[in-house]
Amino acid sequence: MSTLPAGRVATVRVPASSANLGPGFDSLGLALDLWDEVTVRTTDHGTTVVVEGEGAAEVPRDNSHLVVRAVRAGLQLAGLSAEDAAGQGLEVLCCNTIPHSRGLGSSASAVVAGIAAARVLCRVDISDEALVQRASEFEGHPDNASASVLGGAVISWTGRFVDGGYRYRAVSLRVHEDIIPVALVPAEQSSTALTRGMLPREVPHCDAAFNASRSALAVLALTQRPDLLLDATEDRLHQAQRAPAMPVTAEWISLLRAAGIAATISGAGPTVLALTVGGLPRELTERALEQGLEVLTLGVATGVETR
Repeated sequence: MSTLPAGRVATVRVPASSANLGPGFDSLGLALDLWDEVTVRTTDHGTTVVVEGEGAAEVPRDNSHLVVRAVRAGLQLAGLSAEDAAGQGLEVLCCNTIPHSRGLGSSASAVVAGIAAARVLCRVDISDEALVQRASEFEGHPDNASASVLGGAVISWTGRFVDGGYRYRAVSLRVHEDIIPVALVPAEQSSTALTRGMLPREVPHCDAAFNASRSALAVLALTQRPDLLLDATEDRLHQAQRAPAMPVTAEWISLLRAAGIAATISGAGPTVLALTVGGLPRELTERALEQGLEVLTLGVATGVETR
């Protein structure tokens, strides 16, 4: 496998994302205007990783770092490598603003950043379709990764290749201009593996039909009819089942929905995503802050940016 010369540089900005949006489990996603920036340089002296901001005290600083692994995976798509017996490697600088393990797609953003950086470093066209595919392979599902790649709201789905592997695909939707996402971020973290383990293996047919109707309605609500968001974000498949692991999240979803605001668990939580028209009312914002929640009023983001 060919190696890259030292001195090539790529800088990538990747947005946060929220998955599910209520009924669209592992299929609906939304890119949020909260960004991580990653700079990758090819070197002749092994691999170093510097992390600033969110996750700086938690993530590894070696080849096991998720961005490094993703860069190498992206280079492999082009038949290239960043290291060989001569000791070539990578310098990686991560400036993170996306909270880790809060349901805002930080791991998907890291993977997208690494593969997108590889696209710049190798100077070979890697399509957005291929970027969605490879990033989703890391994640095991395409909702967060495709939102960070494509921007806007996304509908993603999973099929199978002839050889039995999974094929991940997605399309982006333009979100109605009146919709303002607001994230309520608790201090505690959540484990996706733990919360997925709380979900039943089988669900009643009536609940599956309920979510199918709400997912279809969500497409209309997100793009043309924000007045339908409250109904369109109802769910029976995963939120109530996960609620015991995140009581503060469940409390705030109930509170916001009672006030007519479309609120959901963001991904695996514990962040609450409120899809508002006009932003969160001041009294609810103040109450959330008093309870120790960080309140982030966010726009809908475009997809990954590189230079």
